[in-house]
Order: sequence, then structure tokens, then C-alpha cells
Amino acid sequence: MRACGMLLPVSSLPSPYGIGAFSESAYRFVDTLKEAGQKYWQILPLGPTSYGDSPYQSFSTFAGNPYFIDLDQLIKEGLLLQEECDACDFGSDPRYIDYGKLYGSRFTLLKKAYTRSLEKPEEAFETFKKENSEWVGEYALYMAVKNHFNSVSWNQWDEDIRNREEKAMEHYRELCREEIDFYTWLQYEFYTQWGALKDYANQNGIQIIGDIPIYVAFDSADTWAAPEMFQFDEKNEPKAVAGCPPDGFSATGQLWGNPLYDWEYHKKTGYQWWIRRIEYCFKLYDIVRIDHFRGFDEYYSIPYGDETAEFGHWEKGPGIDLFNALKEALGEVPVIAEDLGFLTPTVLQLVKDTGYPGMKVLEFAFDSREESDYLPHTYSRNCVVYTGTHDNETVSGWYKELNDQDRKFADDYLNLYGRKEEEIPMEFVRAALSSVADTAIIPLQDYLGLGKEARINTPSTLGNNWKWRMLEGEITPELTARIRRMTKLYGRLA
Repeated sequence: MRACGMLLPVSSLPSPYGIGAFSESAYRFVDTLKEAGQKYWQILPLGPTSYGDSPYQSFSTFAGNPYFIDLDQLIKEGLLLQEECDACDFGSDPRYIDYGKLYGSRFTLLKKAYTRSLEKPEEAFETFKKENSEWVGEYALYMAVKNHFNSVSWNQWDEDIRNREEKAMEHYRELCREEIDFYTWLQYEFYTQWGALKDYANQNGIQIIGDIPIYVAFDSADTWAAPEMFQFDEKNEPKAVAGCPPDGFSATGQLWGNPLYDWEYHKKTGYQWWIRRIEYCFKLYDIVRIDHFRGFDEYYSIPYGDETAEFGHWEKGPGIDLFNALKEALGEVPVIAEDLGFLTPTVLQLVKDTGYPGMKVLEFAFDSREESDYLPHTYSRNCVVYTGTHDNETVSGWYKELNDQDRKFADDYLNLYGRKEEEIPMEFVRAALSSVADTAIIPLQDYLGLGKEARINTPSTLGNNWKWRMLEGEITPELTARIRRMTKLYGRLA
């Protein structure tokens, strides 16, 4: 069935408190999607972020980001006062997130709310702890101990707790008891609020496309709790880390730094951790996009300690064996395979064997030097087409920087001659919606016609990513009506 949706991170929603959240603006965005005839809202990973603020580097595979807890809801519940929230400095620019100011202000307020929650304990909180005991206790302990050691990664903790010696575990559970309960409560609030928002979306015909990274962060509860799952040495230091080799976009490649999986271990255990991870994802989302799907076929291994990705090599991943195990355990579940980049015949075969739809990105299509699988006339139905992703420039920004040959190619292909500059992004949207792809997902920035100032992320850079936010009222009724007309025109109306 043909359908479409929009890509907008939760963090990019408008809010008076510095970052998008599960707030009234999120519910209004769902209403907008419905009015525009959309079926999907694609978001970025929801996990708590670490250094660099990337949602792809999280303290936990299972935990949610406390930044997304709606403060207005806590005010309604009597856990915060409006004047307390108003007194905090969340930054002065509603267009961009100030993570430095956000961290201090948010956690101060959340700690106040938690303390007040102790005065009227909820039975639902105890139920949440029991139902999520497999992960929430480990995560909360990890964060509490991490705070005790001034936020350094677990490999810099004292040896006894670093190695999870039983006496040390008991000691820190007692020492950090209140902090552990606080981090557990944050997860309770996160999942309660997210569950209500997702239910509202589903009731209004909107499905959530979640996004999960293939890898976990080294600085995470996952690696500390189960080092045997990763390629670590006897001191629990990585033997090698993840990334991508040099290419036309980066002369030194991309050094992500994530630990690599010990796939032999996962195979011996019947891929139980992966089954548990994916199963949990489908409690949070309706559809799951798996980032860097090619890593399941072959993964790029970079020696630990290297400063670039230049000297890595490819190793074989689990391949179809993992997905057979997932299907046996969970049945057929809706997954999108992020199969971008240089794709070998074996990667293409893996995507085909799984039956999952892959991705097509229009910004990758217009290289005048070679034939491209990203041109709409080459698509099969079983794919998801995007104008761009969170890692790409907006269409407007990208088009302005095209060289003359590539711009002429795009102009010829899309008949852009005579179009005003502000009209260009919508023509790319039109190309995506009119294609044979079953699903089309458009970043909101391209509907708004925004330029490079609205880019979400520039890979392998730090300092200016994950900050962009839409402004209140930026999606006008006129734009909503236009999106609906185009959606209907190309047979994608929900």
C-alpha cells in the first residue's frame, strides 16, 4: 500500500524548555500529520545521549532520554511549579538546542519532581520496575555509579566496581540507593509519557517509525553489564572499534569508536540479546529502521587507538543467520534496512533475503559521472524513498552547493528550469511522492524549504549537530493543505 510520512526528531519540536519533548507540541504535530494525510512519523533514537549529544551514542540500548519528559505534565501532576521552570535558563534561541544549559536546568528540575513524587508513591512505578527488571536496574545503577565517579566512563572506575565484583555491587547499590531510584523514576516517567503519545498517534492513524543504531556506545550500561558480548581484551578494553573506510566524502574515513560485537558469542547464545532488543523496540515503535544494515553482512574493524579510519579492514558479520533467528522468535516484523553507502553483492543479497525494504535517497541520485540506483526510475516498490536523511544537507542547502554538471543533471531529470529557488525543495518532494516506492518519508525541513542552517547532523563532526528545532507555528494551515493535496495526487493518502 502506498503511503508517506515525515521525518522529525522529537528534540526538534518547539518547546519553551529548550528541547522538544512529549509535550502538547508533539500531540499537535500528530494532528498535523493526520490533517496532511500522512501515515508515518519517523523519529531518531530515543536513548539518553552522552558526549556529543548524538542519539546514536547512548548510555543504554533500552533506556529513554530524560530530556524528552514533558515538564508541563509534571506541573499538572503537582511535581513542579511553573515559576520553577520559568526561572531556568534553557538558552535564548528557540531555533537551536543549547545542550550545556539544558543539562543543568533539566536535571535540577527533574530531581525536584522526583523528590516530590516520594510523598505520594505510585503503584504503577513499582509495576514498571518489575516489568522492566531485565534492564532498568542495571541502567540506573550504571548512571548512579557514573555520577559517583564524576561522569567518567566505566573503564575509569575503581577496579572492583569496574569488574562488577559482588561486594562492590552490593556496596554501590546501598551507597547510591537514592540516585538509583531517581534514574529508575526518570525511566518510568519517560515510558509513561511516550506510551501516551504513541497511543494518541496510533489512535489517529499515525504509525511511529523508530530508529536504532546497529552499535552501542562503549560508555554504556550494555558494555559494562555484559562485556562478553563485545570484542574486548582481558582488561575489557576494545580490541577494535567501528567506523567506515575512506571514500569520496571523507579522505580518512569515519571513526565512530563503538565497540564491535563478538558475533561468535551471539551465535552461541542463539542471538538472545538481539531478540530481546528488537522485541523491546516493538513495544516502543510500530516500525523499526536499523541503522548501518550492511554491518550485519560485513563490518569495518579499526584497530583500537587509531586516530582515523584509514587502516581498518572488513570482517564477516552474522548475515542471514541473525535474521532467521529473529523471525523464528518474533515472526515477521516490519523493519527498514538502512542500506546506504557502498553496497557489495553480498549486502544486496542479505537485504533481499530478509525481505526488508531498503532506502533510496534522492540527494544521492544526481552524480553526473555514473549511473545511480537512487534515481526514481530504477526503484522497485519494496523500498522507502527519502529526499534526504538526518545525516544529509537539506535539499535547499544541498542543491545550492551542487557542481554545474550535477545541477544540470538534476535540472534535466526533474525539469527544474525556470523554477524559483524556493520552489526547488518541493520538486524533489514531488519526485519522491510520485515514485513507485511503497513508502516516502520527507524531512520536515524540505517541506519548509529551509537551507543549510536547518541541517540535523554532519557525520564525523562535533559541536553543531542535533541542535535544529522547528519554530512554533512554522507549519502553516496552507502548507498542511498543500502537503495533503500532493499526498492525494500521488496516491499516498492515509
